[in-house]
Amino acid sequence: MLFNSFDFAIFFPIFFVLYWVVHKKLTLRNIFLLLSSYVFYAWWDWRFLFLIIFSSIVDFVVGGQIAKANTKSAKRILLIVSLVTNLGLLAYFKYANFFIDSFINSFNFLGGSLDSYALNIILPVGISFYTFQTLSYTIDIYRGRLQPVKEWLPFFTFVAFFPQLVAGPIERASHLLPQFYKKYDFDYDRVKSGLLLVLFGLFKKMVIADRVAILVNQVYNNPTDYSGIELIIATVFFAFQIYCDFSGYTDIAIGISRTLGFDLMKNFKSPYFSKSITEFWRRWHISLSTWFRDYVYIPLGGSRKGNYRTYANLFIVFLVSGLWHGAAITFIIWGAVHGVFIVVEKILKEKPWTHEGAVARFNKSYVGQGFWMGFTFVIVCFAWIFFRANSFADAITVVVKSFQYKTITSKSIYGMGLDSAEFKAALVFIGLLLLFEAFHNKFGALKVFNKQFIVIRWVFYIVAVFVIIIFGMYGDAAPKEFIYFQF
Repeated sequence: MLFNSFDFAIFFPIFFVLYWVVHKKLTLRNIFLLLSSYVFYAWWDWRFLFLIIFSSIVDFVVGGQIAKANTKSAKRILLIVSLVTNLGLLAYFKYANFFIDSFINSFNFLGGSLDSYALNIILPVGISFYTFQTLSYTIDIYRGRLQPVKEWLPFFTFVAFFPQLVAGPIERASHLLPQFYKKYDFDYDRVKSGLLLVLFGLFKKMVIADRVAILVNQVYNNPTDYSGIELIIATVFFAFQIYCDFSGYTDIAIGISRTLGFDLMKNFKSPYFSKSITEFWRRWHISLSTWFRDYVYIPLGGSRKGNYRTYANLFIVFLVSGLWHGAAITFIIWGAVHGVFIVVEKILKEKPWTHEGAVARFNKSYVGQGFWMGFTFVIVCFAWIFFRANSFADAITVVVKSFQYKTITSKSIYGMGLDSAEFKAALVFIGLLLLFEAFHNKFGALKVFNKQFIVIRWVFYIVAVFVIIIFGMYGDAAPKEFIYFQF
């Protein structure tokens, strides 16, 4: 079930009313939440519901047994059971064909002869997200940072909680799980702010992301047909497509959760205002970057074993992050690009001349900050080429042709999938989004908004709804699913 679908427009109001009818009885509320979450997920394919239930059973049992185990080796064996189960499911459904193809290609490269073979495997929606979420539970128990829950119902509801089940944020058990033991009273202000966040998420998804996606899809599906400037435009549009698509989903998830009394972690902080790749990853998909930091980077040794080991650990984390996004060489290259620049920034940061003299003064100036913001955006867009391209060959085509100059006309720009009005609308809405984020970062938009007269606020609500209805993209040309559903 999609947040931007007619089905969800019927499902959520009914769910919302019933939720607040049963909310005072904690057990009944959690049962209702769990069953509703299973219905929400089963709307895609009911067969994959058993994977969530199976993963929940394994980690609930393993978590309890880890706490009871008397020896370190016993705890380690139990943790391995959880890791093998969860990562095994993830590897099979997401990477089986990738490994088979890689083996066959390597064998043929060495002089052998094997026919290509692929399994008919359907990727379960959200498996990368709820797998990492349940793993945080068993790993934290193993580390002694979390006590296992005794009741299965709150844990199962934590794993399947529908607002963030499919595309995050990837919540830690230590943050979200205790909230299923708390009772919440209906709070008008929380509901209002939650619904406002839902509106903002729908605006980003339906008005911006789905609009620019039409151009991006047409160009990236036929990169040889377009010139360098056209490919650059499509790449910049994709940068905003994936941001508005993914952060839009997150806004809706956080907003829905807030209307129910739950708090989810912030997953985006205006990432395109970053002045370095390091800062970008403090602002982009925060739940994933912090997950890799805590459960991959630090176990590898973090920064405790010397500079070269630190650089290697950082690079490995971003390679793994690329692989997490998809079983393709393009995603690995995307991760490697970020890893290289993260390491370079780490090295430069350790040089004394970057903190003193003319370099330091330039970096602190408005011109310097603008320069580094623009430079960071260029690097991020370059990496997005590999993320979006349908194949490695297409990615190379886009990169090479982006450096080739060719006169471009308004006719060619408006022949990329969006007509003149739609193209200009996309630019206007992207500009408005950036202005809003700049204002929000400076003054706190919600605080300023709440100080306005009630008439002004209600006019804004009505206008916002009509903007989404009138300017939202519908029909077959506009993608309905969120991009991160494929991960």
